[in-house]
Amino acid sequence: MIRAETVVRGGTVVEAGWSAPADVFIAEGRVTALAVPGTPAPRGVTEIDAAGLLVLPGGVDPHCHVGFTSGEFTSLDDYAQCTTAAVFGGTTTIVDFAIPRPGENPADVAYTQRAKAGQGLCDSALHACVTEWDETVPGQLGALVADGVATVKMFTTYRGETMANEDTILRTMKTLRDLGGMVVIHCEADHLIEDAQTRCAADGAIGAEHMAATRPELAETASVAEVLAIAESLRAPVYFVHQSTAEAVELVAAARRRGVRAFSESVAHHLILDDTRYGGAAPERFVCCPPLRPRPAVDALSRHLFTGEITTIGSDHCCYDLAQKRSRRTDVRAMPNGLPGVETRLPVIFSAYVAGGGLPASRFVALTSANPARANGLYPRKGTLMPGADADLAIWDPAAQWQVTSDALHMATDYTPYEGMLLTGRPRTVLVGGRVVVHDDVLLDPTPRGRHLPAGPILV
Repeated sequence: MIRAETVVRGGTVVEAGWSAPADVFIAEGRVTALAVPGTPAPRGVTEIDAAGLLVLPGGVDPHCHVGFTSGEFTSLDDYAQCTTAAVFGGTTTIVDFAIPRPGENPADVAYTQRAKAGQGLCDSALHACVTEWDETVPGQLGALVADGVATVKMFTTYRGETMANEDTILRTMKTLRDLGGMVVIHCEADHLIEDAQTRCAADGAIGAEHMAATRPELAETASVAEVLAIAESLRAPVYFVHQSTAEAVELVAAARRRGVRAFSESVAHHLILDDTRYGGAAPERFVCCPPLRPRPAVDALSRHLFTGEITTIGSDHCCYDLAQKRSRRTDVRAMPNGLPGVETRLPVIFSAYVAGGGLPASRFVALTSANPARANGLYPRKGTLMPGADADLAIWDPAAQWQVTSDALHMATDYTPYEGMLLTGRPRTVLVGGRVVVHDDVLLDPTPRGRHLPAGPILV
C-alpha cells in the first residue's frame, strides 16, 4: 500500500516533459507516488477530486520584488501579502531580491531579507545583489553561496543607485563561476537610456505616455551583447531577466549554441501587453523597465515560447499603487517602475498561450515552474510532482472563464495592468506542502509556514 495522507484523484498530471492521467499520493508534505488512476489508498486518507482538471506543480516565480525600495518609493507588500497573492494565482514558490541601497553590504541585506521568509504562506528563495566591487565582496559572495544564496542580481542601468560597471560585473561573474553560482542581470545600456531621456525631456515628452521612447530596444540588445561577451570570455553562466525583444533572446540563444551557459527570462506583461497602453487615459499604470514594446515586437518575442529559446517566465512583481505611480507621472525618470503581477502571471500566460495559442501544457509547466526551479537550484524539490518533491500543487481548471478585476485580486495594490481582461483557465485548488491553502478562490489556511530555500546546483 502506498503511504499517503492525501490523494488527488482523477486529474491529468502535467510535468515539464509529459502529461498523463494519474493519482497523486501525498504524505508528510511530499509527493510519495504518481499512480495509475484508482490505485487503492490507505483508509482515512483525504481524497481531492480533480476529475476534468489539470494537476500542475505549483508555479515557481523567479522574479519577485517584495517590499522593494527604489529611489523615493517602496513597494507596498510584505512576505505575507505577496505569498497570499501568489498562492491565489497558483504560484507556490517565489524568488525575491535583496538589493542594497548605496553604502549597504550585499550580505547584510540578503540575511535581513532571508529572515522574512517565515512570514510567507509558501516557500521562497533569494537573489543577492552586487552594485560595486571592493575587497570585501569575494568573502561576502563566498558566505552567501555557502548559505544557499547562489544567484546575484546586477544592473547595467540606474546610475548612482544600483548600476554596476563592467569591471564589477566581470569580477562578480568570475567569483560566482568559481563558487558554483550565477549572475542574474538586468540589461539596458544606461548611456543610451540617459541620452534618450535627455532628448525626450528637451522635447517636453518625458511623462508616462512617452515611456517607450525613453528606454529604446537598442539599449537592451547592446547591453545583452556586452554582458554575453563577458560571460563567454570567463566561461561563466549568466541569466538575463525580463528580456523584452526577440533580438535579445536570439543573442542569448546564439551564445548558448557556442557553448555559453546563458538563459533568457521573459515576464508576463512583455508577452501580453504592448506599447499602445501608453496612449490610453492612465499610462502610468504600465510604466515598467524595460517598457512595453510595439505589438510586432511582442509577437516576435512570444514565438520563442514555442521555439524553446525562452527559458523561464517570471512576473517582475513590484507592488506599487496608483497614488505612487501618479505622483511622478509627468517624469518617468522619477516614477516607480514596475507592475504588480505575482497573482496574474500564470492565468494570463495560460489563457493567451495554452488556451488561446496552442502552447502545450507541458511547455507551460516548463516555463513557469520546472525551469525556474532548475535555474535557481530548487529542482527537484520544486517544479515537479515526481516522488520526493514538495507537495505543492495547482489543480487547474483549463475551461474556467473569468474577468480580471483589481477588486477581486489579492495583491497589496489598487490596480492591475490586466483590468477587465477576459481569461480562460485558473487554479481551483492550491496545495502547499500537502495542505489545501486555496479552494474556489477562498483562502482556507492563512497560517504562515514559509521557509527559505537554499539553492542547490543550477540545473538548466
